[in-house]
Amino acid sequence: MIRIAQLSCGAEYSGIQRELERAAEIVGAKMISPEVSLEDVMDVEKRFGVSVPSGDLNLIMARATRLVENPDLADAVFVATCFRCAEGAIIRGEVRRYIHEHSRLPVLSYSFTERTTAETLLTRMEALVTTARMRGLLARERQTGLTAGIDSGSTTTKAVIMRDNQIIGRGWVPTTEVIKSAEEAFQQALQESGVKREEIQGIGVTGYGRFLVGKHFDAKLIQEEITVNSKGAVFLANAQKGPATVIDIGGMDNKAISVQDGVPGSFTMGGICAGASGRFLELTARRLGVNITDLGKLALRGSYKSVPMNSYCIVFGTQSLVNSLSKGARPEDVAMAACHSVAEQVFEQQLQEVEVKQPVIMVGGTSLIEGLPKAMEDLLGIEIIVPNHAQYIGAVGAALLVSGMLEV
Repeated sequence: MIRIAQLSCGAEYSGIQRELERAAEIVGAKMISPEVSLEDVMDVEKRFGVSVPSGDLNLIMARATRLVENPDLADAVFVATCFRCAEGAIIRGEVRRYIHEHSRLPVLSYSFTERTTAETLLTRMEALVTTARMRGLLARERQTGLTAGIDSGSTTTKAVIMRDNQIIGRGWVPTTEVIKSAEEAFQQALQESGVKREEIQGIGVTGYGRFLVGKHFDAKLIQEEITVNSKGAVFLANAQKGPATVIDIGGMDNKAISVQDGVPGSFTMGGICAGASGRFLELTARRLGVNITDLGKLALRGSYKSVPMNSYCIVFGTQSLVNSLSKGARPEDVAMAACHSVAEQVFEQQLQEVEVKQPVIMVGGTSLIEGLPKAMEDLLGIEIIVPNHAQYIGAVGAALLVSGMLEV
């Protein structure tokens, strides 16, 4: 059983402790609390160079130092504080950074509310357990044989066929009925590759519909998106050695992953509202009367500075968009403002929770909206890499990982 060290403040008071433990149980893990002495707690502020009035936050830091000094105590780390606590957010970031820099333990950083449930934690917990349990498989650099990957996403379904480290077939369709869309994408990939269905040696699936699709295809790998997407991203960007940062802005939520040698080290996913996702860009394109594929090119001709917009909430973001157009704002400026607003929210909500190290790889369908990588470059002040086939990262990662399972 995978041991997840829980470093948290307030979980027991907010009533979600049982939810954390239930989520861990579902994915075959157990939450543990590293033991520390009172002296450890009293001295920890000197080590971290911060002073906080909360004893629970000091306890988090003390347990972090205990784990770094004795990494065999746990297989992974879950660092969590209340969403409403500013001090908790600061300590959460410091602890996550400290563990990431001084150990090889995978770290999940999370801010919870009193409404957090085991179900909302499952994908995160599954990724944490997978990283701890399958480090060797995740570090694998090559795909061998003939394998397929299917990514059943919230808005689109993708499929790839890979042979000996090369993508030879691709499929891409809107997600309507989960199984029907997966079959259609898979058939497109088979047709492009020129291989028959029965020739495929193994199928891996990921995405929101992975359990239904996995059962339908009798998949050898059914895996959450964090580990699969990060694997596909570093493979496509030729960045499987050394550090990398993966940003995946999806149709409904976002992922930011710090990767070392192909293995996720720390990660976060989610978002406060769909205003920080691809859904808002779809609404923007529709309001401007352009195809989503043309929104990025339009944005590159505009400037966000002349259009005030904050897509923290998709409703208020849409109001800002409509108000700007009613006042005569240029469509290209509105398009760039929308891209910048999404990038800014991802920067504030996700990128504060991981170590941002170059290369920074942006993937997923939204990475093809040129204005969005440009906005992220402006915010971070560093080059953003968008690899070829960036929209297929989940399917590619699944095909890569299932290939390794066939050799076990």
